[in-house]
Amino acid sequence: FANKKRFPNVSVIDDWPDDALKSITIDQNTAFITLTHDAKIDDIALQNALKADCFYIGCLGSKKTHEKRIDRLLNMGFNRNIINRIHAPIGLDIGSKKPNEIALSIIAEIIKVKNIKSV
Repeated sequence: FANKKRFPNVSVIDDWPDDALKSITIDQNTAFITLTHDAKIDDIALQNALKADCFYIGCLGSKKTHEKRIDRLLNMGFNRNIINRIHAPIGLDIGSKKPNEIALSIIAEIIKVKNIKSV
């Protein structure tokens, strides 16, 4: 789906988070999202996001999954104020299970956070 033919002006990085994140700059214009449901992948990415100046950090998963994520991050040495930057479950609560509607709720939440921070 994500390829040069469909998106000629976009760079697609297909690598493990610790390697992929070395090749990009995360700044105040970055929205950072983890979507894998795999802690050994997502946690590496989250550690980078929590140390960076991105305006949005979001994680896919249930409230129970996020509670486990919080425990892991606390055990890694992150304090609760830093961890509270994470929006999880990701997206505005619209009461839907449909993937296309969830995708829109995620984009809506990112835009909401971006616009509130810029006011």
